[in-house]
Amino acid sequence: MVVKVDGRREIYDRDKLKRSIQIACKKRQVSTSKIDSVVNKIEGILRDRFQDEVPSREIGELVIDYLRNLDEVAYVRFASVYRNFQDKEEFLNELEGLKNNKKTAI
Repeated sequence: MVVKVDGRREIYDRDKLKRSIQIACKKRQVSTSKIDSVVNKIEGILRDRFQDEVPSREIGELVIDYLRNLDEVAYVRFASVYRNFQDKEEFLNELEGLKNNKKTAI
C-alpha cells in the first residue's frame, strides 16, 4: 500500500510509477529500457525498506534521485510537479541547486 500525504491509502501501481517517469522523460533521449530499469531499482529499494506500507514521499524522492542522474530536464519536470513550486524563485532555486551539484561533480 502507498500512504499518501493526506493519510489516504492506495494500492501500489507499478504502471502509475512508470507513467510518471515516462511523462517526465517525454521527448528526451531516455529509452524505455532505462525507464524500466529505474522502476525496477525503485521497487527493489522499496521492498528492502518497507513491508506493507510505503509513504508516497519516499517514492517521489527516489524518482527525483534517479531522474537527477538520468536526465536533468526530466528531473526538473518531475520536481516541478512533485515539489509543487509556488513561484519562480522556488523553481530557480531548484535549478541553481542542480547547477551547483553539477559543478561539484566535475
